[in-house]
Amino acid sequence: MKKFRINVNGKSYEVEVEELGGVASPVPSPAPASAPTAVSAPAPVTTPAPATSGSAGSVSVSAPMPGNIIKVNVNVGDKVTSGQAVVILEAMKMENEIASPSDGVVASINVTQGATVNTGDLLITLN
Repeated sequence: MKKFRINVNGKSYEVEVEELGGVASPVPSPAPASAPTAVSAPAPVTTPAPATSGSAGSVSVSAPMPGNIIKVNVNVGDKVTSGQAVVILEAMKMENEIASPSDGVVASINVTQGATVNTGDLLITLN
């Protein structure tokens, strides 16, 4: 194991790296003794998957990009028309209306307000 000190956004982190084999890369010189003391990296924040409400429908509406769910505009059983905004997704500080791909009835809602989603995550289903 080799120890390295890495500075990210003005914070210093001490990491240990295990060499598994292959071509060795040059090792950087150690930081001077006056460098700030190392801190451990913060743990990543994960959002639990929301519970699904309703049973799955035949038409899926998925997230086109990663982001945060700002608002769910429909409820299970609501009738929707093609192009109607069913979910508001915030991505890169912009609010994006996620539209229904077809007319139908909301069969299930698979996200909640405040949830974080990735590209391709199921948002709602329609019948």
